[in-house]
Amino acid sequence: MHSAVADSPPRWDLSALFDGIDDPRIEETWKQVLESAEAFATTYRGRIDTPSLKAPTLSVAVRTLELMIQEAAKPMNYAELLFAADTSDPKIGAFMQSQRERATDLSVKVLFFELELQSAPEEAISRVLEAPELANYRHYIQVVRAQSPHRLSEPEEVILEETANTGCRAWVRLFEEVTSNTEYDFADPHTGEKKTLTQEQTLNLLRDEDRAVRQAAADTLSEGIKKNERVTVFTYNNLLQDHAVGDRLRKHPYPEHSRHLGNELDQETVELVVRLCREHYGLVERFYNVKRKILGLPELTHIDRYAPLFEAAAKVPWEEGKAIVLESFGRFSPEMADRAGEFFEKAWIDGEPRVGKSGGAFCGYVTPDTHPVVMMSYLGKMGDVMTLAHELGHGVHASLSRAQTYLNFHGTLPLAELASIFGEMLVFESLVSQADLKDKVALYAEKIEGIFASVFRQAAMYQFEQACHRARRESGELTPGQFGDIWQERLQEMFGGSVKLGEQHRDWWGYVGHFFFAPFYVYAYAFGELLALSLYRRAKAEGEAFARQYVELLTLAGSRSPRELMAMVGVDLASEEFWLGGFAVMEGLVGEFERLWSEYEVQPG
Repeated sequence: MHSAVADSPPRWDLSALFDGIDDPRIEETWKQVLESAEAFATTYRGRIDTPSLKAPTLSVAVRTLELMIQEAAKPMNYAELLFAADTSDPKIGAFMQSQRERATDLSVKVLFFELELQSAPEEAISRVLEAPELANYRHYIQVVRAQSPHRLSEPEEVILEETANTGCRAWVRLFEEVTSNTEYDFADPHTGEKKTLTQEQTLNLLRDEDRAVRQAAADTLSEGIKKNERVTVFTYNNLLQDHAVGDRLRKHPYPEHSRHLGNELDQETVELVVRLCREHYGLVERFYNVKRKILGLPELTHIDRYAPLFEAAAKVPWEEGKAIVLESFGRFSPEMADRAGEFFEKAWIDGEPRVGKSGGAFCGYVTPDTHPVVMMSYLGKMGDVMTLAHELGHGVHASLSRAQTYLNFHGTLPLAELASIFGEMLVFESLVSQADLKDKVALYAEKIEGIFASVFRQAAMYQFEQACHRARRESGELTPGQFGDIWQERLQEMFGGSVKLGEQHRDWWGYVGHFFFAPFYVYAYAFGELLALSLYRRAKAEGEAFARQYVELLTLAGSRSPRELMAMVGVDLASEEFWLGGFAVMEGLVGEFERLWSEYEVQPG
């Protein structure tokens, strides 16, 4: 572990992949993979799209392809992890680009296989899917076949893959490099002292107890975003158009369709959840009206959304945050604590804040035969403990998923968020059980705001994306003002009259990376949060039996569809009643917050 100061957040150890960008094993990996791809094409081209397809042939072919993709994923993941940890190093940027280009070389050679699998006669596929040797790959084949109406010819697919590295992927990289390396010039409103901050540090100051500091942070954030406005707006316009062209070529009927297909969810289920979010916006207004009274402000604005109710608690050192998470996980499931513990013991976490490091936090699954890793910037706030719990929820899921082979390793996005949010709930419950009344009020407020950010804010951001994609297709390039108008309208709706989003907030869509690198990803957070809330209520009622069932669910990873996986725990994703259960939990949390505040308010002194 490369940590210079005792109890400081560590840097990760990626040596399970490679020892550096000059490691000769990287080139050897690509040499072997590309030679295997040539042999694979020679052996299987023309043998999949045929009425006489045999189960043993398809089984061996899929397993051979899977092993090639898994090996290729290692240098590709390594490059992306290095880049996330330091976007400022041009050598790492060039290395990542070279790995993407090698991955394209592989994709071009094996593209034929999934195209043949998609166009193979239904009768032949139905017959071979019943064979026991294909049991492990049944879900993968079904997912590939679901894309059949949207496939292009092999030459067309090759052209799209070849040009992606200098097209959409290049625009995403530009956004990441520009935003990650932007310096935010913050001036202390009381002393005038100037500091150069990262985006993460600037956003963190929006949670300061001092309103003047929050305003200064908001000014600093807006100035930083404004500096990048021309690049950001032009980049997003290009990515919106790229998405539109892809949809037209592949005959996707609407902008979100490809994301729903990838998530194995139908439009009706997604729109059901978004509609229910809109119908429950009143909960947001109710909470923030109480918060305004607690803070004693005549009006709440965008700088007050995450203001603490009381003076900030003492910093939570890294080791203490680690202990809180592991103990919380362990009370629910020893298996979860053991899996999470490996991340600390084996340096699978990069928690050190630094300039050049990508904003936000994530868990990289990597491959089943290596190990997952977590990246975040740990600044010692209680919110950072919750982020650590969130990412280690993902980490536990990824660790358990290593029971699957590579093609079943990654679950769909909405279920991927289930484990992370469930992890947060475990830590929240643990913290509340040990807190005094004042701290309970603060913890409930912070938790409710976190849930609202995951459910209502993400649903609002999803609607922002919907409006942007449609407007770009109907009216051409959008101006900064048009993006700002859509952003303000969609985000203001969730707050009603309880919070007024000021003019500078209009530009804040420009730092949300998901809009750029993962269109329509954001609704996965709303799904995951609502699933977690409903299942957490079940966990409290059923105890150890549910814990075992939950671990089994995570172990299955992407080997089954979301509907099949949730059916294992008695959940129907199309049921409005089920989703309303998640909103009922939120309403209970808001009610308990109001009760705790009333009790605290009348205390003497």
